[in-house]
Amino acid sequence: MQFPALHSSVLSTFLLLLPDFALILLGVGLRRYAGFPETFWSGLEKLVYFVLFPALLFQALARATLNPATALPLLGCGLAVMAAGLLLGWAAKPFMGLTPIAFASRLQCAYRFNTYIGIAVAGTVHGPAGIAVMGALCGAMVPFANVAAVSALARHGDSRLILELARNPLILATLAGLAFNLGGYVLPQPVAQFLGRLAEASISLGLLAVGAALHWGKTEGHALGSAWIVTVRLLILPALAWWLAPALGLTGVVRDIAVLFAALPSASSAYILAVRMGGDGVGVAWLVSATTLGSMLSLSLWLHLLRL
Repeated sequence: MQFPALHSSVLSTFLLLLPDFALILLGVGLRRYAGFPETFWSGLEKLVYFVLFPALLFQALARATLNPATALPLLGCGLAVMAAGLLLGWAAKPFMGLTPIAFASRLQCAYRFNTYIGIAVAGTVHGPAGIAVMGALCGAMVPFANVAAVSALARHGDSRLILELARNPLILATLAGLAFNLGGYVLPQPVAQFLGRLAEASISLGLLAVGAALHWGKTEGHALGSAWIVTVRLLILPALAWWLAPALGLTGVVRDIAVLFAALPSASSAYILAVRMGGDGVGVAWLVSATTLGSMLSLSLWLHLLRL
């Protein structure tokens, strides 16, 4: 009988990730019961999105060792996962019963990923090496995710694609970090320490902001379509990465990060983008909340399988 040992192993994996999940739940509690004004939370989201997290992405990419032998297959795996999420999410359109812009808003949740949670989980599991690989992968995938999301929403809204992309802080930080790295530059020690302080703050405050952004509301459309997107995000995409990563020659830390990246819940920034571009903010908030809470179990499951 292996069940007691299996139960103990799964529980130990969940406990490993519990501190990160606890920060998310703390954000939920603080938003609802601590009495902070709404301006505090909107200011925190802006601080993380425009300052702290770009600093983390820039630092990770500026200092990362870009090995084409692993970087290119990892990039290919990430792109394949996001493309599959886009296509599988699109398959839910007949079951949604939504307007085009409302569907485009929710479609983001099938392929966009929560980098705050990704960086935190990678650091918990593999330390600085995990943070570097996850930071590089997420940083490289951010432009593709944003191009897909902004393109779909701009097509049905009144925003201009080029303008949205040109002022996205995550894309700008990614491009700057890559250019700095490929140029062979080295960060001066005071600058590296300054960016390091910002990066450290981004993880904790980012997870608090993720929790504070979770909320439920009555949404339009059919529940089957939303359930399908949650299933794609938390189960189907990581299963794809589980099969694809070894086929591309990825092993060890890089393989683990590829699978964990695919298993991340939907990005909180999907809600911000949907609202800014006149989309279905309530529906996106529901999906972000559902995938985030569901990932507390699904991420533990995938991490347990990786450790077998």
